[in-house]
Amino acid sequence: MKTGFIGLGAMGAPMAGHLAARGLLAVVDNRTRSKADALAAQLGVQAAASHADFAVCDVVALCVSMDADVLQQVEALAAVLAPGAVVVDHSTVSADTARKAQALLAARGIGFIDAPVSGGVEGARNGKLSVMAGGDAATLEKARPVLEAYAARITHMGGTGAGQATKAVNQVLVAGINEAVCEGLALGEKLGLDPDKLLPTLMAGAAGNWFLDKRGATMLANQFTPGFKCGHLLKDLRIVQGMARDAGIRATVIEQALADYAELVQRGEADADTSALILLKRG
Repeated sequence: MKTGFIGLGAMGAPMAGHLAARGLLAVVDNRTRSKADALAAQLGVQAAASHADFAVCDVVALCVSMDADVLQQVEALAAVLAPGAVVVDHSTVSADTARKAQALLAARGIGFIDAPVSGGVEGARNGKLSVMAGGDAATLEKARPVLEAYAARITHMGGTGAGQATKAVNQVLVAGINEAVCEGLALGEKLGLDPDKLLPTLMAGAAGNWFLDKRGATMLANQFTPGFKCGHLLKDLRIVQGMARDAGIRATVIEQALADYAELVQRGEADADTSALILLKRG
């Protein structure tokens, strides 16, 4: 199986590395060409000069930033991939974008899986991502060897768009947990509690969660090296806001998180880890 990978950021680069380690990676590409050239040289694969270089691929994975980027890549790949090939999109975009991408590729006999991931940079580096997949079950099985290179869990959530719908739910929970943990730890600071005692005590009870475990100590030390950037969560929450509005739910967590992360980005914290939210909570 020959695989291509487009989008070599903090998540995409280690994911591509896992594919190379299994002998599955053939071609890489990135908006910043120098990054593709450097990673290709490191992994011993080809850096694409154009989308035509992906014509040899059975599967092409995308991990890009915006809905428009996904559709642009899909249109270009539709013109070069052979019928029976599969495009797997790991980006976080709207379910509508996933359905548009699927239709574009289906017209050329090419499969599509919307497969957003959760687990952050640590999950990508460790090959322990959770993949939430939408699309045809047989198409997913074709792409499974690729996903297994960097996923601890692969779940077929339903038809096209179901992966992105699941990621929307995931991001609501992420945003709400961030709000609660940052607010709680800011309160703990103001009350003069010893963080070396506070954090393990909280983790041992019902308040324990991944974000508190992985980010609690670093945020209290004012260290905000990104695992997941504020600007990226803000982008995701804007997508989720539209989906929640269409669904007609009461979306107070989404609205609060949107306001807070928009303020952080406005303050110049777009590239900081999402745990930088504690900066607002301190008042």
